[in-house]
Amino acid sequence: MNFSEATQYLLSLGNEVEAMKLGLENISTLLAALDDPQTKYLKVQVAGTNGKGSVCAFLDSICREAGIRTGLYTSPHLISITERIKINGVDISEADFARFATTVREKAEALLSKGKMQYRPTFFEQITAIGLLAFADAGVELAILETGLGGRFDAVTAAKAEIAAITQISLDHQEYLGNTIEEIASEKAAIIHAGSKAVVIGKQNNVQVLDIIFERCRSVGLGKRDIICPDVGENFPWGKYDLGLLGDHQVENSNIALLLAKALQRTFDITDDNISAGLANARHHGRLEYIGNFLFDGAHNAAGANALRAYLDEFEKRSITLIFGAMKDKNVREIASIIFPVAADIILTQPDNSRAMSVASLNKVVPDGFKRNRVRLIADIADAVNAAKTLAGENGLILVTGSLYLVGEVKKLLNNQNIDR
Repeated sequence: MNFSEATQYLLSLGNEVEAMKLGLENISTLLAALDDPQTKYLKVQVAGTNGKGSVCAFLDSICREAGIRTGLYTSPHLISITERIKINGVDISEADFARFATTVREKAEALLSKGKMQYRPTFFEQITAIGLLAFADAGVELAILETGLGGRFDAVTAAKAEIAAITQISLDHQEYLGNTIEEIASEKAAIIHAGSKAVVIGKQNNVQVLDIIFERCRSVGLGKRDIICPDVGENFPWGKYDLGLLGDHQVENSNIALLLAKALQRTFDITDDNISAGLANARHHGRLEYIGNFLFDGAHNAAGANALRAYLDEFEKRSITLIFGAMKDKNVREIASIIFPVAADIILTQPDNSRAMSVASLNKVVPDGFKRNRVRLIADIADAVNAAKTLAGENGLILVTGSLYLVGEVKKLLNNQNIDR
């Protein structure tokens, strides 16, 4: 397959969330057939509700400053599927992506024909296998892996990372992970296993969440030395570093990355200067990212919306035109109650995704009291962007949020369709 064929094949497997099959047997069988590429390097896996991608970006930047050859696996992508797999900070090439995608597909089809797999590996399972295979081929020393959804049955967990990190846990994806914070914490804590060498736990708002994570650590044989948690006595100089990512919430994400770097010092030579430079130079597209008078943020749950709102309240004084789209499985009413009040004008739109909420449904969650003549329903993304540019004028801010899929589509328009920045 060439790159276009590989992309079309993977997309034909269905939406990465809707077509997801939770479980590790299939992906483990596939990886074994690929000679278990994930065993060729050290691995860090990051789970949690918010901040996973930022922690990964911070840690990858720190490690590259230290001269460590890294692989970075994140999801979803914004514009190109190649964004999900980075080697030494650079997206995998289209040619290499197609090569590894072909290998993974051929192995999967052979296993299926022999009755050794329960089903054809899903989009996310195959992308995960492509990333792990690419890292082995490139000879990376460390792979930094962002969990897709949950933890216990997420395909990334089949890699059995030696080091685990868990960011703050809150309610999200309840239809897959459970209806209570405790159930969700149990799912995410399951990335910790008997082969774990160290676990970093971010600050939690719920003491029961901490108890669940600690119990998981104990159950797999980890001792106090192996558990790094600022809630229980770690004393690092929080907040003294300049950060390359915007927002006060990034202080906590950077702290987790710093603690992971400390854990990795058992294996690699990572200096304080590497940590400082890595935190300052980190970049994570689509998260409080400015392009001209556009501000992109993938806030897709209440915690993300609160972080975005706190940033806007503190740093943005311009009139805001909001372009908003969201997925049907999110608590959109709560997100709207947090974000919509800061906007002078709202444009409701619909990303090109089978999970996307219709503009008519979005219109039903506009908070009471918001002037209805300031709300526009424009399903087409390009038309929504052009309308926002007119409303915002030269001095206003255009905020694009509610979904990373929406962020990616608008960024693609700005990049490829000559919409002025």
